[in-house]
Amino acid sequence: MIYGISYIALFFFVLFVGLVLGLSFYFARKTKSASSYYAAGGQIHWAVNGIAFAGDYLSAASFLGICGMIATFGFDGFLYSIGFLAGWIVALFLIAEPLKRLGKYTFTDALNSTFKSRAITLTAAISTLIVSVFYLIPQMVGAGDLVTPLLGFPHWVGVVLVGIVVIFIVASAGMTSTTYVQFIKGGLLLLLSLILTFYILKNGFTLNPGQNGQSYHQFITLAPSVENNKVVSAGDWNVVSQQEVKGKSFVKLEKDGVERWFNLVEKDGAYILKEALSIAESGKGSLLYNGLPKENAKFFQVGHMSKIIVDGKEVEKTGPVGPFEFLSTIEKSEIVRFAEAKFSDEGKKVTVYYQNVTSGKDFMLPGLKYKIGKGASIWSRLDFISLMLALFLGTAALPHILIRYYTVKSQRDARKSTILAIGAIGMFYVLTMFMGLGAAVNGVLDVESSNMAAPLLARAFGVILFSVISAVAFATILGTVAGLIIASSGAIAHDLLDNYFKLGLSDVKKVRAGKISAFVVGVFAIILGILFKGMNVSFLVGWAFSIAASANLPAILFLLFWKKTTAKGIAWSIATGVLSSLFIILTSPTMWDRYGLDPATAIHKLDNPAIISFPMAIIVAYVVSLITQTDNHKNIQQINLEQVDA
Repeated sequence: MIYGISYIALFFFVLFVGLVLGLSFYFARKTKSASSYYAAGGQIHWAVNGIAFAGDYLSAASFLGICGMIATFGFDGFLYSIGFLAGWIVALFLIAEPLKRLGKYTFTDALNSTFKSRAITLTAAISTLIVSVFYLIPQMVGAGDLVTPLLGFPHWVGVVLVGIVVIFIVASAGMTSTTYVQFIKGGLLLLLSLILTFYILKNGFTLNPGQNGQSYHQFITLAPSVENNKVVSAGDWNVVSQQEVKGKSFVKLEKDGVERWFNLVEKDGAYILKEALSIAESGKGSLLYNGLPKENAKFFQVGHMSKIIVDGKEVEKTGPVGPFEFLSTIEKSEIVRFAEAKFSDEGKKVTVYYQNVTSGKDFMLPGLKYKIGKGASIWSRLDFISLMLALFLGTAALPHILIRYYTVKSQRDARKSTILAIGAIGMFYVLTMFMGLGAAVNGVLDVESSNMAAPLLARAFGVILFSVISAVAFATILGTVAGLIIASSGAIAHDLLDNYFKLGLSDVKKVRAGKISAFVVGVFAIILGILFKGMNVSFLVGWAFSIAASANLPAILFLLFWKKTTAKGIAWSIATGVLSSLFIILTSPTMWDRYGLDPATAIHKLDNPAIISFPMAIIVAYVVSLITQTDNHKNIQQINLEQVDA
């Protein structure tokens, strides 16, 4: 997609970033101890913490990624909303109060409260770092995607910009400023999502989204002459070449010196050529958009309805609709989605986005992304179950979420914070359904980045709404990245340097080590955010949830609910969860594609590892704990001796 700078958007962007930095300056003066830096001194009000929970959790994956997934894949995208919300039930009933009772600054503190084991300290700290880094990647990718339409900068500039601002936030004031940034942007995100949903319902449906004022392309349709499944002529267009890609036929036509790609389809016994969107990358690296040079800015937004059915009749547009009427109309109608095909043509790498008419009924049911019904393979079903398992179990084991329980005064406050967070997050995820579906039918999708669905939808309703929502979305990323870097810096400075290597750091040195760690992790996150450009952020977050569910949750549950658990059982369980999930992710079809290899040749077909890695970690925790029961007796004796000495 080609974007230009919006000065109104720039104003709101600078305003929000200035507010965030102002909070950091204010709270930096109050951050003196390690407790205030890593856990805000345990003095955050439960209501503030509850909304901050929501702000922390409603990351780029929630606002950018889920809306984009719903706009692209319909109900399959909404499954992320269901999974993310359901995970809070585990957090509320099993984790919130016990973890507050056990913890001090970090997730590792809680796990090691009974055993004082160096093995637990090492494995839990490494797990925290790995989960945090995997969660950081999609936030940085989302930042780059967001800054492009907001400020007109390339993707990498947005990634670097977020990294610099967040490193400053964390290095200056730690958890206190991070909490209030998350509180403000969580509340604003809920409010603006309500406003955007109101506009979607008020706008209703139309077959010509260009009437709403946004840049929408009217696609060319031709009736070709076909012999032996090959196009021989197409009106006054010249046939240049034809490609077969995975059962689809693509034809390159030329007219007035401009070459365009078309998709050849058969409908009602007749052949039709439908214009596709295309990018051709030459050996020199220059990009051509739809046959024209990039500087001509002719790469358009897409996504609309090809048929609107109301009361059993086809209509061109509707007036305002209610929430249930909105959903039922989509289910009865037809939506034009865009699928991607890649191939080589005359030495150039070509990416074509072709029209794919989908019935509303199919769009509103599972199956467009995760094949679980008719025709599904055992691998696709396992991958779907694995994703749902990770989303349901991962929430209660995310380090940057867990440390929020240490910012309130009591276990009761921890429970109340969680209940408030569930209410706020639940309301937001209901709204993602309307925002995602609204983007799918209003001609606002950027085929190069599904992450931009919600902001571009807002732009269709007015530049001010777009500017404010984009700025808040940017603040959303800032807050989430800040929380992740706090968790990472705590793992390095507090868990590894102070507790594992026993450097005996004073409060001042521990805070300084945390700030240096924040800088290192921030730079690393910037690099990864640039490397993973183009991937849907919700999909990437699914990996972080998988690792957290596999490495952290079994250890937490065994510690809290099985008296025979040993230190070695916990340490080996964490190591098993981390290594098994990483191995499955790094050898997955998606990563095979990132390596430049054919995904079909990957050594397995799973993109989501939890269905294997989570049970493995559970089994290892149980077996190793049984084998090492003598360690428990030694640990109890050691604790008793320490109490006598005290």
